[in-house]
Amino acid sequence: MHTHEITAQAEAVKSDLFRFLRDMIAIPSTSMNEAGVVERIIKEMKALDYDEVKVDPMGNVMGRIGSGETVIVFDGHIDTVDVGEIGNWTFDPFEGKEDEDYIYGRGASDQEGGFASAVYAGALIKKLGLPGDFTLWVVGSVQEEDCDGLCWQYILDEKILQPDFVVSTEPTSLNVYRGQRGRMEIRVNVKGVSSHGSAPERGDNAIYKMAPILLDLEKLHTRLKEDPFLGKGSLTVSEIFYSSPSRCAVADGCSISIDRRLTFGETAESALEEIRSLASVRAAGATVEMYRYKGPSYTGLIKEVDAYFPAWAIPEDHEVTETLVKAFARTFEKDPLVDKWTFSTNGVATMGLHHIPTIGFGPGREEEAHAPNEKILKQELVDAVKVLALVPSIYKGAI
Repeated sequence: MHTHEITAQAEAVKSDLFRFLRDMIAIPSTSMNEAGVVERIIKEMKALDYDEVKVDPMGNVMGRIGSGETVIVFDGHIDTVDVGEIGNWTFDPFEGKEDEDYIYGRGASDQEGGFASAVYAGALIKKLGLPGDFTLWVVGSVQEEDCDGLCWQYILDEKILQPDFVVSTEPTSLNVYRGQRGRMEIRVNVKGVSSHGSAPERGDNAIYKMAPILLDLEKLHTRLKEDPFLGKGSLTVSEIFYSSPSRCAVADGCSISIDRRLTFGETAESALEEIRSLASVRAAGATVEMYRYKGPSYTGLIKEVDAYFPAWAIPEDHEVTETLVKAFARTFEKDPLVDKWTFSTNGVATMGLHHIPTIGFGPGREEEAHAPNEKILKQELVDAVKVLALVPSIYKGAI
């Protein structure tokens, strides 16, 4: 009976759900600039009669339903990347455009859509009085796009919440995702000696010294470890910098940034050592180091962390995985695809660093993330509400 009630109620409130998402899209909310969208979320949670709504010192917004012993979190990051080249968009990315099938705009899939579904799932749980001894927190987390997991490192280190498990509502196309590769951000620095550009032989060109390192890194990518579930580690050079007295001088410094994706069996130290041991790195006397993140949140709080985010996965037969599979199966009378994300999520902190069981389920598609003309299927938003609303009661064995 509960499944039919949830389905009917989710369909009944879908216009409100769509309006809420469109309102969030219309408020630009890049990392460190989420204050406006937080205010809109507070208004919605209060209108939906959440038991408690609060904002922590970092600026994460949290709504509570219930007061039971088991603490369950539905997490969705509410920041977005910027729009990039506006000429690549065929509509205003902040209009909150809607047609019969889709809602369009920056953040639609990544991932204000998933968060909106979680908010409405929490509201249905309360409205229908779905059973179980649980407390549900729906968390709109900040700064994920700049530093995935930073928000949850703060929440867990400060003991603001201590969940028994977390559902990440990052886009999964309504599949169940149980892990992801990790990642880290690495910088390689080479020093040279400047001279006048008319006599380059008097100097030591740092850009030339970097060139063989780049070629070796390209080859290193092909030799990285592979895991049967998470797949292969990867490496790409994402940025290049230089220092030089002028355009008429030999460069006296060159640095690169590396986006390193980590599979199981790879660690921060092993990834750094692989680069340090390259012949070209040793020959150039290059330094290899991990970046640290220290950007302030919109409240001004700074939590400085290493730019290291470990790989994680939970077993397919874990009770949390099985809970999501059951919720999906009861809603749609078929089993979901159980898979993994290609990109990174806040699970690097909840599961990767703190070992709190974490599972992924959300509307939207990974390929929409960070792309122009971002959109999300309206029916996926409604269907996500139906599944998420069942999760706490199924986990507690109450239905």
